[in-house]
This record gives sequence, structure tokens and C-alpha cells, in this order.
Amino acid sequence: MRKPSRVVLPVLAVLASAGLAVPAQAAPRVVLDQGHVDVVGIAYEDGALDLHVHDDTSGTEYSPSQVQLVAKPGAEIAVPADPAYRFLGAAGGRAWVLPQVQDPELLWPGIGAEEVAAGVFTGDALKVDVVGVSGPGDVSIFTTDAFGAPTVLVDSGNGLPDRVSTTAGGHLHANWAFEAPGTYQIKVRVTGTLAATGQRVSSAVATYCFKVAS
Repeated sequence: MRKPSRVVLPVLAVLASAGLAVPAQAAPRVVLDQGHVDVVGIAYEDGALDLHVHDDTSGTEYSPSQVQLVAKPGAEIAVPADPAYRFLGAAGGRAWVLPQVQDPELLWPGIGAEEVAAGVFTGDALKVDVVGVSGPGDVSIFTTDAFGAPTVLVDSGNGLPDRVSTTAGGHLHANWAFEAPGTYQIKVRVTGTLAATGQRVSSAVATYCFKVAS
């Protein structure tokens, strides 16, 4: 591992001394692995929808590309025997779930549109579309009722895009489930219709990076 360092560093020094461009080093991602985080934070500013990550603990906002979101080993569960949970895989198999109800030891992911004012969009409606997932397994987002019955909002295992509906000023927590350890890229876009003009507007597609630790 040391030999490449001795080769690369002089080359970079030569490039710099010659006034040539030196390849930029990517800044390390901010790691968020516990606490309340609006993974999909939604804002409407200067005529455009924007997606960001809002760390509620520190009050800090990040662009999705700045952050690595982590499901720690403690998120691992056994898939329930209830057939309603077959979207997570075979009963007794492993899944990693960031829960709908806060566990202080884990990341508590939300979808938040508190930064969107009421009345801007028709019916205050906003559509959060998960348009792509890449990684070692399938990803799902689902809610559970008081009796533990799931309602699946997103399931990459049966095709995308899938849509989560929210409202201006709204806030949603759900279970985010991953079916294998490793790194995932989740692509999200949000869309709404302007109340004043009827124009449909969409954000750019944002890519969120999750790391699932076994």
C-alpha cells in the first residue's frame, strides 16, 4: 500500500509546479447514523423545488451528495412470519430497518416539507418519487399501523418509480428497509403543481447514499 503513495505524490507535485490542474480530492461525506434526520427535506425557493438532508439534532442542512446515511448493525431484524411482510424476503431472513418510531440508537429518517408554504401548490400536494435504487439488495419504505400491519409505499423489488404523497408543511416518518448489507444509492425526485398557474414543477433528481452495516 505504500508504494503507490511514493509514485502518486511526486506526480501531483510536478503537475502543480508546472501550473497544470491537479485532480480535486472529493470531500469526505458527513456520516449521520442516529437521531432525527429529514432524509428527504423539501423546500421551494426562487421558483424551484429543492431536495436536501436536514439533521434535526444539529439544525444543519446538507446537499444529499454531502452525506452518508448509515443503518447500524442494531437495525438488523428477522423478517416476520406474517405473509404481509413477504416484500422483505423470506420469513426468518435478515433485513435492516430504520424504524418509523424513533429508536435513539438508530437513524430516524423522515420526509419533511415544512419549508414549503401552504397555498403554493394545488391542494398543498407534493409527490415524492423514488425513481431508482442501486445496491446489493432491494429497498422498501413502509408504514405500520397500531396492530403492526404494513402499508408498502416503495418497493424496489417490484419495479420503480414508486410514489410517496405528502403535503406542504407536512412531515412523514416510515420504516426504511434494506435487504442486504452494503452501500445503496437511492434516487428521488419531488413534483407539485403550482396553484397560481397550474404549471407542474419538479426538482432535480437527488441521489442519497446509504450504508448498511452488518
